[in-house]
Amino acid sequence: MPTLNETPRSDRLHIGFFGKRNSGKSTLINAFTKQQISIVSNIAGTTTDPVFKSMEIAGIGACVLIDTAGFDDIGELGKIRVEKTKKAAERTDVAVILFSDTDIKKELEWFEYFKKKETPVLSVISKSDIMSDDEISQIKSGILKATKEEPLVVSAQNESITEKFKDTLIRHIPEDFGNRSITGDLVCDGDLVLLVMPQDIQAPKGRLILPQVQTMRDLLDKKCLVMSCTTDKLEETLKALAYSPKLIITDSQVFKTVYDKKPKESMLTSFSTLFAGYKGDLKYYIKSAEAVNTLTEKSKVLIAEACTHAPLAEDIGREKIPRMLRKKVGEGLTIDIVSGPDFPEDLSGYDLVIQCGACMFNRKYVMSRIEKAKSQGVPMSNYGVIIAYLNDILDKISY
Repeated sequence: MPTLNETPRSDRLHIGFFGKRNSGKSTLINAFTKQQISIVSNIAGTTTDPVFKSMEIAGIGACVLIDTAGFDDIGELGKIRVEKTKKAAERTDVAVILFSDTDIKKELEWFEYFKKKETPVLSVISKSDIMSDDEISQIKSGILKATKEEPLVVSAQNESITEKFKDTLIRHIPEDFGNRSITGDLVCDGDLVLLVMPQDIQAPKGRLILPQVQTMRDLLDKKCLVMSCTTDKLEETLKALAYSPKLIITDSQVFKTVYDKKPKESMLTSFSTLFAGYKGDLKYYIKSAEAVNTLTEKSKVLIAEACTHAPLAEDIGREKIPRMLRKKVGEGLTIDIVSGPDFPEDLSGYDLVIQCGACMFNRKYVMSRIEKAKSQGVPMSNYGVIIAYLNDILDKISY
């Protein structure tokens, strides 16, 4: 089971706690973790912005606990808080919904929201220590009737019940969570893999970027033979090898350069293309790349970065891809750029959305963006797929 130090936040199980204001979300989290994760108060609305806490919990492993604002918040600020709670819901792998009174209409609406997203839901009747037996029975009956699932009755004051909460939560974790491989079935034990990693101005000094590190770890876990070089040393590296690599993985921005120099027998892909399948819907990304052919100078493209780094010269998302698109379509093409969680709810004004590799996001959140695009009929692809398509080599790479 992955440990906290080994697992990036984007690959950890995201457990979200949802409920009305003062429903006991923060209290339950603190009791569950036996730590003061969230501020607890009798004043409704104490939790404003979602609180993300990285943890390692026995039986669960590396995870992120999300404490959210009450979804019944009011006023102008309340609307903003509820919107942030909805954003947190998009990242949630397992949802815990707290039922704290006999009016359960709002909670059931959120239950249905998560079920439509195919997100496992654990229904919890909180504050049972201050409820009457009749109130608990009424809430339990309403939940069972609406969801066909038995809720868990808890009190954060009862340690044995919080242990039962953990055991029940574990049973709600998707069976396939954490079993995905970045390189899939492209390689196996003993295969030689060459990583081509440009160390240009965008590469952080003294370290590798996250997709490179995660891919390397994935290959080492598979017992592959891993070599690496920079783009300018590719030919020398290939000559130094006793035989051709089974797979070459490169940075998308030098796709064409590496393709032209690689051995015919070696498969080629990019870090971004691998992450397209690891984090998103690769088939939809590939299909959506064809939308490039329908773009005109009157079209509008959205480029969505996961990182919120300060733009650098020759930035792949802000400089290189826009330049490649405008070279093909025309200088009049409108390109908007957003970063981090700033992703529009309404995508209908765009003819194409291009997402980065999304190494900073968990798969659940990336898939929620894709579903949003699909539901609005907007093509959505990613950096690696689009660059391969624009270089006319998408049908020649492996994924």
